Amino acid sequence: MDFKDLKKIKDIVYHKNYIPRFMTLLLGVTLLAINYNLFLIPNNLVIGGTSGLAIIFQEIFHISPQIFLYITSILLLIISFIFLGKGDTLNTIIGSFLYPLMVSVTVPLANILKNYFVFDSFLIIALLAGLISGFSNGIIYKSGFTTGGSDILMKILNKYARIPEGKSVLYTNILIILLGGFFFGINKMIYAIIILFISSTLVDRILIGISNSKLFFIYTKETEKVRTFILEDLKSGVTLLETKGGFREEKGLLLMCVVNTNDYYYFKESVLAIDPEAFFVINDCYEVRGGVRKN
Repeated sequence: MDFKDLKKIKDIVYHKNYIPRFMTLLLGVTLLAINYNLFLIPNNLVIGGTSGLAIIFQEIFHISPQIFLYITSILLLIISFIFLGKGDTLNTIIGSFLYPLMVSVTVPLANILKNYFVFDSFLIIALLAGLISGFSNGIIYKSGFTTGGSDILMKILNKYARIPEGKSVLYTNILIILLGGFFFGINKMIYAIIILFISSTLVDRILIGISNSKLFFIYTKETEKVRTFILEDLKSGVTLLETKGGFREEKGLLLMCVVNTNDYYYFKESVLAIDPEAFFVINDCYEVRGGVRKN
């Protein structure tokens, strides 16, 4: 598969059902921004990512979170263009600018809602913030978009340091949450961990799945093209299994590969772009050991 074929597949995937997917992204980002202005910023709850850093910088340097998010989004997009290339960067541009924009736009609404969302227990605030964050991120990822930010750094670490995205997200968030605990106290840090746990659980188990990876079994007439796509674009391994049909007893090949949950939408739609008649079975993959990624 040459570069033109790969570019064609990416164009098909990124433009498929674009309007409904964009509306889902807009809903998710709006809810995420309201949650940020309504619960996280006023209560100094640092749950990781550039949004968490924005709250810390507000405390130290008195820089508004909105300005910090705009600056970091631009810088990270430039870094993404340099290290990840034009293709991967284009898919994050919309979310990268939309999120800080909606954080700015929803400030008046959040100020109104503060009069109604008054709770005696701080735990209720943490539970609501976690649920809204998890639902919002879940539908954003499911639509095939991201909000950029720290996601770009994770992809760079994954590409060049060979650190799995799941681990890089975990390590980065832990570091940012610890910084939040240093500036705002242990109590706020514990509540932030609760929010992050609820959010991650909701994303994984309700909206995307119950595992960090998906196991694909694929039967297609375009076996070689799909195999090449997996090796060259996903930089992942694939196993070819000899098969024999139960009805006609025709011999064929079945492709088996493990895909990161974040790549689920892109991979599924890419296979269908290569072969619209492809047949595949997708299972949750609870644990993956061994194997190597193609350099």
